[in-house]
Amino acid sequence: QVQFVESGGGLVQPGGSLRLSCAASGIAFSGSAMGWYRQAPGKQRELVAGISSGGSTNYADSVKGRFTISRNNAKNTVYLQMNSLRAEDTAVYYCKAVELAIWGQGTQVTVSS
Repeated sequence: QVQFVESGGGLVQPGGSLRLSCAASGIAFSGSAMGWYRQAPGKQRELVAGISSGGSTNYADSVKGRFTISRNNAKNTVYLQMNSLRAEDTAVYYCKAVELAIWGQGTQVTVSS
């Protein structure tokens, strides 16, 4: 059974940082490209960052230089380090294998003073 479990969200002030984690199971994790996505209220879900099986990364323009995606294949886990957070980063964040249409429950990130 494929499963993605996100954690690490919360309430943070503008300029603050959070680190999201996503534990994957039921897939050949080391061979899978992984992505972090987010959905803000009233908006479509969007790709925030992706990481290939080989470790190559790509980012949405809106988060370049602030967010970093990484993976630990030994732990079947992908991370999203988020720095210099802004109010517009407020959203539910999800991770999944890029090639699969299976979503986790997401983790809420709220950036507010």
